[in-house]
Amino acid sequence: MTDTLSTPRLSVVLATDTYETIRPVLSALRQQASAREIEPIIVLLDGGAVRLEDLSGFPHAKVVRSLNHLPEARAAGVRAASGPIVFIGETHTYPQPGWAEALLTAFNGGPWAAVVPAIGNANPTSAASWASYLFDYGTWGPNRHSGEIADPLIYNTAYRREVLLSLGDNLPAALDPSEESLWPLLMSRGHRAALASDARILHLNVGTFTTLIREKFCVGVVLGTCRSARWSPLRRLFYFVASPLIPIVLFWRVLRGARHWPSDTLLTSAIPGVLIAALAKAVGEIIGYAGVKLPSAAARLQDFEIRKVQYAGRVG
Repeated sequence: MTDTLSTPRLSVVLATDTYETIRPVLSALRQQASAREIEPIIVLLDGGAVRLEDLSGFPHAKVVRSLNHLPEARAAGVRAASGPIVFIGETHTYPQPGWAEALLTAFNGGPWAAVVPAIGNANPTSAASWASYLFDYGTWGPNRHSGEIADPLIYNTAYRREVLLSLGDNLPAALDPSEESLWPLLMSRGHRAALASDARILHLNVGTFTTLIREKFCVGVVLGTCRSARWSPLRRLFYFVASPLIPIVLFWRVLRGARHWPSDTLLTSAIPGVLIAALAKAVGEIIGYAGVKLPSAAARLQDFEIRKVQYAGRVG
C-alpha cells in the first residue's frame, strides 16, 4: 500500500467495526483533490476484514487491529499514522470537497496544535436530528468565523501528530471525552487551536427523540461515573446537590453556541428537543455522581458512536 513517490500529508483515523460502516466516509475522502496524499488509518474493533481493492485510490492506507474500546483504538490509529497532521474522524462524519486542503492551509497559516473544521448536519430532515446536532456540534457550525478558539473538540479535529504523540502512555485517556483531560493538558503546555470555517464536514445525528434521550442518558452516566472516580466525595456531593441546575446550564450552553444560526422553522422546533437532551444527560450524570453502577451504558454509548447510521433515520 506504500507509494514511493510521495508521503501522506494528512492521516485520517477511523475506528470502526467493519469496512462497510465507513464505506461512505472513504467515498467522501476520495472526492478530495489530494486524495492520494491522504492516509486512512482503519482501526478494526470487531474482527472485520478489509480487502486491498476496498482501499483503491489510497496508496498509503493502513489497517490496524485494536482492543474493543474507542479511545484505545483511536490512540492506536494515531501511533500508526505517518502523516504530520492527523484527523481523528468518526464513522458518521463526511468531509466535503476542499476539506483536506483547507485544513492543511490553516495549519500552515498559524501556530496551531489543532484545527477544527466547520461541522454541519448530514441529516437535516427532522427536529430530533437538529436537536442532536445543536446539542453536540452547533457551537462549531459553518457560520462560525475562522480563527483561534478556546473550546476545541476532541474528535472531528485535526492535530499535529507530534503533539498527540508527546502525551505518551496518557494518549488513550486523553482521547476519552469522559476523562476531560486532553485540552486542559495541551493548553497547559501552551498549545493553541483554531477553527477553519472553509474546511467543512457533515455529521450524522440520531433521528428520533427516543434515541436522542437514550444516547444522552448514556453520555451522562458515563461522564458522571468517570467524574466520580476522579473527584473527592465532597465535590461529588456538591454536584449531586446542585444537579437540578445541570440541564439549565447545558441548555444555555447550546443556545449560546447556536446563536449565530439563522432563524428557521425546523431549527426552532428543535429547541424543545435540546431541552429534552439536556434533561436526559443530567439524569445520567446524577446517577453517576450517586455511585450507581450501570456498566451497560458505556457499551451502549459505543454502539451509538460506531453505528450511528443505524440510528439516523432518513438521510438527505
